[in-house]
Amino acid sequence: MLKELIHELKSHAPFTAIGAATGVVIMVLVVVTGLPGEVSEATFDVLHPAHVVLSALVTTAMYRRHGKGGVWLTLLIGYTGSIGVATVSDAIMPFLGGVLLGAHMHLHVPVVEATRVPFIGVPMWVMVNAGAVVGMAIGSWRPTTHIPHLGHVLLSTWATLFNFAAFGEANWLPLLPGLFVFLFLAVWLPCCASDIIYPMLWVKGPHAHTHTHT
Repeated sequence: MLKELIHELKSHAPFTAIGAATGVVIMVLVVVTGLPGEVSEATFDVLHPAHVVLSALVTTAMYRRHGKGGVWLTLLIGYTGSIGVATVSDAIMPFLGGVLLGAHMHLHVPVVEATRVPFIGVPMWVMVNAGAVVGMAIGSWRPTTHIPHLGHVLLSTWATLFNFAAFGEANWLPLLPGLFVFLFLAVWLPCCASDIIYPMLWVKGPHAHTHTHT
C-alpha cells in the first residue's frame, strides 16, 4: 500500500501543481479587485459542499468497484472518507497554512457550522452532510472515478483558496509563493488518500488498481 501511495502521489503531483497555480491566480484577482470577504465566504460555502459531493462520489465508487462489503459499510467509507478529508483539506490545512504564513486566520469548520448559507438559507452543516449523501448515492449507483476525480482536485484547490480569502487577513501578494505551497499540500495528499488509498484499505486480499481515474 505504501508503494501504491507513493506512485499515486507522483502521478498526481503535476496536475495538483496546476490546480494550485490556478488558485494563486484567483487570489491575485481577489486582491486586485478588492473582492469583499462576504463574497469569498459565500463562494467557499458553495465550493466546499460541492467538493464533498465529488469526494464522497469517488471514495464510494472506488470501494464499490473493488470491495465486497455491504451497503452500510460502503456508506460508512464514503461518508468518513469525504467529510473527514474535505474538512482537513478545505478547513484545517488553510487555517494552519495561514497561521504559518503570518496571516490572522479564523478557524471555520463547515461540518459543525450552524450559520446559514447565503441565498439558500440552510445551515452549513446541513449542506455539507447533504453533499455527502448525494455523492454516496451517485457513487453507489454509478461507480465511476474518471471525471469526478479531476473535478475533486480543482474544487478542493478553489475551496481551500477561498478559505484563505474569506477567513484570513493578510497582505496576500507577498505571500503568494507560500500560498502556492499550502494550496498544493492541502490537495495533494488528502485527495489522493480520500479517492484512492482510504477506500482500498478496506478491500481484503489482492486488488487490481489500473490508475485510469485521472
